[in-house]
Amino acid sequence: MNKELLDFLNTDLQFIKGIGPVLAARLDDLLGGRRVLDFLLHTPRYIRPRCVSESVIGAKPNEIITIPVRIESHKKGGVFRNGKRRPTQVICRDKLGGVLTLQFFGNSFLDAWLEKLPIGEYRIVSGKLDFNDVRGATINHPDFIEKPENQFKIPEFQAIYPISAGLTQRIMTNARDTIFTKLDTIQKTSTQDFFNALYAIHFAKSNDDLLPNNKNVSILAYSELLAHQVAIGLTRARRKRGIVGRSIIGDSKLREKLYALLPFNLTDAQTKTIKEIESDMANTEPMMRLVQGDVGSGKTIVALIAALNAAECKLQTAFMAPTDTLAQQHYAKIKPICDKLGVVCDILTGRDKGATQKEKLISIRSGRTRIVIGTHALFQEAVEYKDLALVIIDEQHRFGVAQRAALSAKGQNPDLLALSATPIPRTLSMTIYGDMDISIIAQKPVGRLQIKTSALPVNRIPALVRRLQVQINEGAKVFWVCPLVVESEESDFAAAETRYEFLKKIFGNKVG
Repeated sequence: MNKELLDFLNTDLQFIKGIGPVLAARLDDLLGGRRVLDFLLHTPRYIRPRCVSESVIGAKPNEIITIPVRIESHKKGGVFRNGKRRPTQVICRDKLGGVLTLQFFGNSFLDAWLEKLPIGEYRIVSGKLDFNDVRGATINHPDFIEKPENQFKIPEFQAIYPISAGLTQRIMTNARDTIFTKLDTIQKTSTQDFFNALYAIHFAKSNDDLLPNNKNVSILAYSELLAHQVAIGLTRARRKRGIVGRSIIGDSKLREKLYALLPFNLTDAQTKTIKEIESDMANTEPMMRLVQGDVGSGKTIVALIAALNAAECKLQTAFMAPTDTLAQQHYAKIKPICDKLGVVCDILTGRDKGATQKEKLISIRSGRTRIVIGTHALFQEAVEYKDLALVIIDEQHRFGVAQRAALSAKGQNPDLLALSATPIPRTLSMTIYGDMDISIIAQKPVGRLQIKTSALPVNRIPALVRRLQVQINEGAKVFWVCPLVVESEESDFAAAETRYEFLKKIFGNKVG
């Protein structure tokens, strides 16, 4: 890969024409990075075709159309006596005499919209067509409004990207066009297939072009996996070559006291994992281990035993959770045990302010606090550790690489122990976490119910509902979790409000 191409791929997005620092920051939140390469690897979710039509006569509701019209009149909106707002309307007529009403709700940018639609002139408009008994054919807030000579700016096939607050599809496509225009001018001899595949995906002409078995999608997937494996190999080589930690071998006194306090025996899987962790900690090469197990498998007690090993050597442990609630839950479990063992354990979150926060920071800095549990607050600049030797990260996939590195930087090459309840097949975990050693706690403590994880297609929902009816009849509670609250055209994920209405019709007042 030549230097010009490498430099461009690593260019900060704020320096791309039309983006700037504000949009670059928003893209960083969305992409998890702010390089040109980060943007290129953020591919469309689906393709929205736009049907070019001469008239609304005979058109179908909900169709996405692109149509030339003549602007006939403006009707500014207002507020009715009942408080409801009447939309501003722009009345248009197409080539065959069909009437199309463009509607704009609210006052934001209203004058700008009307300036784009001067009475008596022709414009090309594109958007979702609807039909109303009063107004006939309507388009609410057209996606595109262009002069006839600029019709080429309206795509026949529009790539729809996953976006977040402060970003629009127009911003994404403009950035895409600018980036690929620049890429066309750079020589890409050894990587031409990769960039051809990227182009085909970003400028796809149908949803079939985005399917996993598509040639270009396969090329992109293979390239990402190859790059990931190369990076893992380099990371492992770097760890073995230059990074030296410390050997942590406690006297077992605290751990023996803990075992005596426990009202249960550890499972064989927990015991095996603990031995693996203790062996890692005894080595001078910093530990990088992932412990995976279902909720209730006993990962927290395993992590605590590792922390006690460090405490026996008068060293500190930072236990980071992704949310304040989860941090409080860990603290509620671990603090009473530490009190009985005489180990100082504290919690540090964004809630801590003033004198309380100052007192906790002093205790951490002095080394008095051996185990500190918290959220992102654990790696803030104000937090100083006397001797941080072990970093424990719960639900580690919820944290970025930079966040994990920031916490680890608080110590001198501390050991890292990551916990995850996400079930990951062994082969996939070797791919995703190839730079880490892996322990799996597959065995549940006595008395814990086994959790079954299943994936069902949408067409199996009726069968699932029948199973839910059986559970409800037996007095069980069912939790149905959805990734969205309300439906969004930017995503085809299930929405809680939609599922609520669906289940309400079946189970009535039993749904809340």
